[in-house]
Amino acid sequence: MAGNTPLFYGTTVLAVRRGTRVALGADGQVTFDDTVVKSNARKIRRLYDDRVLAGFAGAVSDAFTLFERFEEKIEEFKGSLPRAAVELAKEWRTDRFLRRLEAMLVVADRESLLLISGNGEVIEPELGIVAIGSGSNFARAAAIALLQNTELEAEAIVQRALEIAADICVFTNRHITVETLDS
Repeated sequence: MAGNTPLFYGTTVLAVRRGTRVALGADGQVTFDDTVVKSNARKIRRLYDDRVLAGFAGAVSDAFTLFERFEEKIEEFKGSLPRAAVELAKEWRTDRFLRRLEAMLVVADRESLLLISGNGEVIEPELGIVAIGSGSNFARAAAIALLQNTELEAEAIVQRALEIAADICVFTNRHITVETLDS
């Protein structure tokens, strides 16, 4: 808890690129302090005529604000994911209102997979795997192992890695949503 105010937290979002496919998935758990208040939240969205996937971890209202801003940027830059991500990160870091937001975004299209943070960071993962949220380390480790040791498609890797994270992280559940894009 921060002071006397309970925090909303706890989720796991994972994206994996394999071959021509990228998959983005998230669990559905929302917690308030130490209580589960919702188990079937949808934390990923399709944007820009279903050509972009976005997922969030962090405070829900903050994430919705970021989704809206990111959607504006992706429209403004006519679907250029890297440009929209950089511009959102710059605005997020410098705007007095936005820099107080406590959330992170994972965004993907057919060419790019990026992590966007409020510190102005836009990171493209080197393995084609990115994870955020409380169960991110568990999901990422599982995804790396599955990517390196199986022939599973990206969607199956995301599903299975999130299930493994749910078995370990108390803030991650098995109500998993996975979306894919194929180039």
